[in-house]
Amino acid sequence: MKKDESVVITIRSISELMRQMALPTPMHPLVALIDYRKTAVDLSRAGSRIVLDFYKVSFKTSFNGQVKYGQGHYDFEEGGLAFIAPGQVVTMPAEHEGYQGYALYFHPDLIRTYGLGKSIHGYGFFSYAVAEALYLSATEKAIIEAQFEAISAELHTSIDSFSQDVLVSQIELLLNYSNRYYNRQFLTRKAVYHDLIARMDAYLTDRFYKEDAVVTGLPTVQEVADYLQISPRYLTDMLKSLTGQSAQQHIHNHLIERAKQMLSTGSLTVAEVAYALGFEHPQSFNKLFKKRVGVSPGGFSRIG
Repeated sequence: MKKDESVVITIRSISELMRQMALPTPMHPLVALIDYRKTAVDLSRAGSRIVLDFYKVSFKTSFNGQVKYGQGHYDFEEGGLAFIAPGQVVTMPAEHEGYQGYALYFHPDLIRTYGLGKSIHGYGFFSYAVAEALYLSATEKAIIEAQFEAISAELHTSIDSFSQDVLVSQIELLLNYSNRYYNRQFLTRKAVYHDLIARMDAYLTDRFYKEDAVVTGLPTVQEVADYLQISPRYLTDMLKSLTGQSAQQHIHNHLIERAKQMLSTGSLTVAEVAYALGFEHPQSFNKLFKKRVGVSPGGFSRIG
């Protein structure tokens, strides 16, 4: 029977998830690690759309093929990682190939009283799209696999007063390695990413030189990311890695350069420039311009 795609199932605990997947009760109430090489998967709920109230890290140990990034493609052979934060909608795969490698689930309550409970929001890859997964080299794959095996070994150890400390530190180490390898991915695939930046620059130039900017408003990070067909957080992390600036700062660079050109002609008032660029209020334009340039728009036009 075809699944009703409008129905979304919310799973609030890891124990409930194990029941939904017809798997044994987890050895720890706040953490579960599934090794699909040792686990038979029940596909009766395939196609179901679910929302998890906890984190998921998927590790594909053999992930061969080609993945699209914007207008380019990458070949990969060694496997990869994908990350899901609480509250995201996911669809359960309908083929056994969708269940490979490991799946790590951990509830926010596990890390709430630890430093990771606050710092986890800094791991941007939990906001990336599926197509923006982390693809690993052979060496990286071996290191990541060792982290999953260490977590598995800890989960098979009797729970004691140190169990949670060890598990949290192991998960944090896994996330730190992932951060390092994502940064490597940005740097080693500069050609494709520089193409994305060039397309972003062309798009922003077009937006700021259009006559209808006052109607369309200021370009947002979401708008630019949609145009490039990547997620907003991925766009910002990619730009920070390659240029040292966020997506918002990149947009502001274009805005300020266009504003300088318009102010230099002397034919428009500061308010007219602000409205032409898409600002609703000239005061907001004045504040941003002075912060970025060090002088007010009016002062800049007098200098010019």
